[in-house]
Amino acid sequence: MKKFFAIFFAILILATGYIYFTYFKGGKKAPKGPKPVPMAVSTHSAEFNQSVKNTIATYYDLSEALVNWNEEATNQQALALTKSLDSLRVDELKNDTTGIYETALDPLSSAKAEASTILVAGDWEARRRAFQNLSENLRLLMIVVKYDQEKLYWQECPMAFNGNEAAHWLSPTEAVRNPYLGTSHPEYKGTMLTCGAPKDTINFMKK
Repeated sequence: MKKFFAIFFAILILATGYIYFTYFKGGKKAPKGPKPVPMAVSTHSAEFNQSVKNTIATYYDLSEALVNWNEEATNQQALALTKSLDSLRVDELKNDTTGIYETALDPLSSAKAEASTILVAGDWEARRRAFQNLSENLRLLMIVVKYDQEKLYWQECPMAFNGNEAAHWLSPTEAVRNPYLGTSHPEYKGTMLTCGAPKDTINFMKK
């Protein structure tokens, strides 16, 4: 019996030593959870970002109204966009010492003017040409202020006007829904809805 206990305690001591040196002295260590990912910090305030987000969302609604050749919705969204552009928190940019505020004023003013033009345009081509100018200025504005809350896709339709004149627009995705040819074009009907492709992106998001 003594021999049995001696063997038992020897095994116990060996096992205890193995556990100690393996798990507490540099051997296997308890698994750790995933490292926390640092949150991206925007260059702008939450209020500024929200005002831009609202403007971009309204612009997308206007684009979709043009896709569907919906005159009432086009006018509603053009009006909503003029109000949204008026509400952009650009005064925040005055604190920047690199001249961003002054640079942003020109495309912002032009974008407002083009949104207003859509409201009074007498035909679809005039609306879409104003939308093209609006898109160019809104794109420039997003680049100037370095909007960093979402990725924007710059799409191109190679035959937006007269079958051979290119035009551009902003999109939230790479998928093409062409606001220049749309679903009810008098010649193409809906066959050119996906005509076009992404040409560039605007992406200032922090990685």
